[in-house]
Amino acid sequence: MTNRPPVPPATERPDDGFATSDDGERDAVPSTPATPSTAAAATSPPSGGRSGGVSSIRTFESLADAGYRWYLLSMLGQMASLNMQQLVRGFLVFELTGSYTALGTLFLFNSIPGLLFSLAGGVVADRVQHKRRVVQIGQLLNGGNALVLALLIYFDVLRFEHILIAALAHSTVMSLMMPARQAMLPEVVGLDRLTNAVALNAAGMNAMRLLAPSAAGFLIAALGPHWVYFIITGLYLYASGLLMLVPTENAMLQDGDEPQQPEPERRSGYRELIDGFRYIAHDPVLRPLLAAAVLFAVFSMPYLFLLPGFVAAVLGEGPGQLGLLMTFTGVGSLTGSVFVASLPPHRRGRLFLFSGVMLGVTLVAFSASTWFWATAGILLFVGIADAGRQSLSMVLVQAYVQDEFRGRVMSVYMMQRSVATFATFFVGLAASIFGAQIAIGGIAVALVIASLLLLAATSKLRDLD
Repeated sequence: MTNRPPVPPATERPDDGFATSDDGERDAVPSTPATPSTAAAATSPPSGGRSGGVSSIRTFESLADAGYRWYLLSMLGQMASLNMQQLVRGFLVFELTGSYTALGTLFLFNSIPGLLFSLAGGVVADRVQHKRRVVQIGQLLNGGNALVLALLIYFDVLRFEHILIAALAHSTVMSLMMPARQAMLPEVVGLDRLTNAVALNAAGMNAMRLLAPSAAGFLIAALGPHWVYFIITGLYLYASGLLMLVPTENAMLQDGDEPQQPEPERRSGYRELIDGFRYIAHDPVLRPLLAAAVLFAVFSMPYLFLLPGFVAAVLGEGPGQLGLLMTFTGVGSLTGSVFVASLPPHRRGRLFLFSGVMLGVTLVAFSASTWFWATAGILLFVGIADAGRQSLSMVLVQAYVQDEFRGRVMSVYMMQRSVATFATFFVGLAASIFGAQIAIGGIAVALVIASLLLLAATSKLRDLD
């Protein structure tokens, strides 16, 4: 790897942002924050020996790394199974109960573990030396979960309670596993390709959002839901197996550097969790960055959860039009992700905040629209802005976090969806009283105001590269 930020000599302990006492143990109070790890990030692809013969176009430069190609293919398998599972679960719950309340209960069961176990997953990610094993074990467990459901359906003994238990177990595993998967990415591609790799991941996830539910719907109609779960089981096995091909060496290390050995004595998980929170609270970059990421999610994501009701009550359309609007949003997200993948590592903080402004403005327009095709066009730009919000916030968090705290910080970052889910409950209450247009428009205006205030007031965040 070339153009890496300077690394202290092996005889010196790197400054990890925490004060060190005379007896060598780190104090729990951060000292002067360390320089962001991307301060000297390169704008051209490195010339490491791991590169292959893929096109030099910047949009796809991370694909030159064979390890990243296997990582991406594994992630696509996992995301395909996840999106297929979301559709078939909802289908089965409504088939079994005919109740919208049951669907809401399923959604609640699926979101609670994110609040309860994501932080524990961050501690696990920071403790283990080989994060790949955590991800593989998690994928195998989720594959077993899907296999059990497939067999229950096949033998015609499936009940609503089985689906709830399976959803709770699946979400718990995901909460414990995903911080390790996210923390793996910089180790696979290095920091100089991180923007591109994160954006390509987002593009792949958006592609699965478009393709996997449609495939699941076709398979349910053609073969039955049990075959969908058998295929999901196979996809989890596929995703776990491909990770065996991802190199375990850390691409963030300079040539000749040795990975840090784990300390012989570890703090308790609780102490490490508290250290992670203190690190975030005292870091002048991560503190506003994580706050902005959560704020943007809380103000922007409820529209997606309320979209079915909006389509029916405001636009007067049915499920076919709902699916078409979701497609427009997905195409916009895919377009935005590819655009971010093409960006050099400059002014990413400013672009992240502008994405928040654009997202808020387009959601205001969405809330005011009562014509289907105008709404479809608006949602295309909503998808583009939302891709910028998600991809750039992920890139900046990954680039500026110290490696020692990467898993714990990523677990806090990933809690934004669970927080936004609970915020949706209150937005839904407002929609039931004032109408969906006023409820969604209100939080969209709040998003615009918050984004403009952050642009004006947080130079640390605005000036991030």
